[in-house]
Amino acid sequence: MSKIRVRFAPSPTGQLHVGNARTALFNWLFARHHGGAFVLRIEDTDVERSEARFETQLLEDLRWLGLEWDEGPDKPGAFRPYRQSERLELYRKYSTELIDAGHAYFCFCTPEELEADRQAALAAGRQPRYSGRCRKRLREEAARKVAEGVPAAIRLKILEGEFSWRDLVHGSTSFSSDVIGDPILVRSDGHPAYNYAVVIDDHLMEITHVIRGDDHISNTPRQLATYNALGWQPPEFAHLSTILGPDRTRLSKRHGATSLENFREMGILPEALRNYLALLGWSASDGVTEILSNQALIEQFSLDRITKSPAVFDQEKLNWLNRHYMAQLPPEKLAALTTLSLVNAGIIIQPIGSGVRVEDPGRSPSNELVTVARLSDSGVLGQPAVDKPTFEWIDRLGSLTPPYGDRWEQLFSLVFNYDAAAIVTAEETRHVVEDTGARAVLQAFIPKVLAEKELTYERFRALAKEVQKETGKKGKELFHPIRVAVTGAVSGPELEKLIPIFEEGAKLPLQRHVKSTAERLREFAAAAKL
Repeated sequence: MSKIRVRFAPSPTGQLHVGNARTALFNWLFARHHGGAFVLRIEDTDVERSEARFETQLLEDLRWLGLEWDEGPDKPGAFRPYRQSERLELYRKYSTELIDAGHAYFCFCTPEELEADRQAALAAGRQPRYSGRCRKRLREEAARKVAEGVPAAIRLKILEGEFSWRDLVHGSTSFSSDVIGDPILVRSDGHPAYNYAVVIDDHLMEITHVIRGDDHISNTPRQLATYNALGWQPPEFAHLSTILGPDRTRLSKRHGATSLENFREMGILPEALRNYLALLGWSASDGVTEILSNQALIEQFSLDRITKSPAVFDQEKLNWLNRHYMAQLPPEKLAALTTLSLVNAGIIIQPIGSGVRVEDPGRSPSNELVTVARLSDSGVLGQPAVDKPTFEWIDRLGSLTPPYGDRWEQLFSLVFNYDAAAIVTAEETRHVVEDTGARAVLQAFIPKVLAEKELTYERFRALAKEVQKETGKKGKELFHPIRVAVTGAVSGPELEKLIPIFEEGAKLPLQRHVKSTAERLREFAAAAKL
């Protein structure tokens, strides 16, 4: 058997979403498992919608996810070029061969004629397909019209019969030629149709396996017809099941985050997303294990463990995996990623540094910028540089995330989004206002905090002990109402860790203000009418 070669061929018309990312991952895993080649090809013949910025983001997203390709636009191999827009001469060459061999013909039908045929078929209860009007035109006449400059598409002649193949996921699959019609190979503007260009590219690039979404199953017969007309052996096909949202409809933006950029902004680690995407329609060899390293995924991946049924996207399971991988991060990487998340959230706006990583920021002079190095294996793209006090605060903040949250945005919400009015009315927290004992604790505690000029956690505890003596409340009866009033939540990181973050953060030049403990309690007292 020849060397395994697979390809991921996105169109640069928008952001990379989880469906295409899973397709890329499965191709990459298959190639790595078999020691084959993973090819990145850009299908950019949709001139109106394709944009260079989307191609740039596609490449960045794939690298962030950890999927490096062996050949592609920036890694030219023996089968270059890897952008379809740079391969137009190849498509013209083979379309000419098909016409000369009598397997294809020029079509002069106008859009209006084609639409009229379509409406007539629908009215008669038939599936729309090309009528074959231009198929009967003499080749000499067609050639003359083309020479005169009359716009013409090129269509493939479909022979009667069935198109069958053994799909590596769905098994034996077949389509009757009756439902296909003569597909367009090249549009009248000279650009190739998808089902034609993909055949030329896959054959010339020696692709052995085509692994793609099952929305392409209906395209396969048209592609097989082109392979047959050219006398080429088609690759093997594997069509992946659809990814559904929790309501079991096709995953879309209405379900929340769907693009890799969305997940990056949320604070999802590439390791977690890669692990989770692998579990969407595939399972480990023991059918049970869910936390799988990159190497384990490569070693265990096989197409025969891909399921036919649709996979349901579960954000909570992704969050669970993210917390696991966050807990595995070395402290310097956790600090780097926390910094980048704050920059992405617009909380820190600082110049981008270009220095080297400071292994121990504590040894740096107080006026030195602490530069977070590029850590591509942990998803850091960029080098935000911040002053030393800010970096040390970020380091402290980031260390709280794995034990108490599965995404940075959760901790950021706790630190930056204090809303006293919401706390006193929310179902989960309003009891501290309604309960007489809780009110007594807060009425005694809040004035003491507001009287402090400099609040440390030690003073915070000392004031709480004074309130304990005054009210007779202790344990949960004492600290629960204080926690809710200070943080707005009934659980979370220890107050011993949060109080310094609030106090130090309030002094930093951040784009969004961190409210100090006193500011929070003053607002709470006003909202609760204490």
